[in-house]
Amino acid sequence: MKPFAFGFIGAGKLAGSVIRGLLLKKFCEPAAIVASEPNTETRTQLQNELGISFTTANTEVAETAEIVFLGVKPQMVLPVLRQLGGALTNKLVVSFAAGIRVAQMEAVTPARIMRVLTNTPSAIGRAASAFAGGSRATDQDREKIRAMFSAIGLAVQVDDDQMDAVTALAGSGPAFIYAIIEALAHGGEKMGLSKQSALRLAAQTALGASDLMITSGDSPADLIKMVVTPGGTTAAGLRVMDERGIADAIADAVKVATERAQEMARENL
Repeated sequence: MKPFAFGFIGAGKLAGSVIRGLLLKKFCEPAAIVASEPNTETRTQLQNELGISFTTANTEVAETAEIVFLGVKPQMVLPVLRQLGGALTNKLVVSFAAGIRVAQMEAVTPARIMRVLTNTPSAIGRAASAFAGGSRATDQDREKIRAMFSAIGLAVQVDDDQMDAVTALAGSGPAFIYAIIEALAHGGEKMGLSKQSALRLAAQTALGASDLMITSGDSPADLIKMVVTPGGTTAAGLRVMDERGIADAIADAVKVATERAQEMARENL
């Protein structure tokens, strides 16, 4: 096969979202990407939709791509690295997997290792990503990955031991946000709105509130004060949320998700 800039071993939901985002933001052309994906339906869909190259052999991706991304399930990361062996010599390998430490990967491959934890909004260029480099990763490697993921959203550098918290906050975070949006919409529906209208209003409210916080630089607490009128509707609603412990429940969800990522790391020792 011809050489490619980027190779993806596994092109499922997360890796597919990253590929879509890179092409949407014109970070690269479809001809620069090759992927291996065992699921025929996924492979056909992405090939028809995006025009990238596919192979059924992981070794072809490893041998032809400048940067190799691992989009496989966490329990498959180390076996895949072992299988590829010397094909990854002098390669930069980037894992998307939760719970698999850089050191664990470095122990089974000669490759330069980095981790990126991102999320599915990468498909529309609105990702929240964090990256960490291993002992063999160079400054140039880090800058390449920073540029790549900055093109499809926010990219921040963290230490590898902080990645479990990133998994919970940014990786699982979209599901937590969707649950909050669904709850807001359900409340509106109970008060007489149609399901469609309630969902659209709740989603747009979440989008607008997030954008305002990012663009203004104001803290959530300051922005809440801008909305609340003493004795008004917002104050009444916030009082119920406080009584029900909503903030603690959400913070605990992040804590439990972080702990699960830590458990996954121990399971793969």
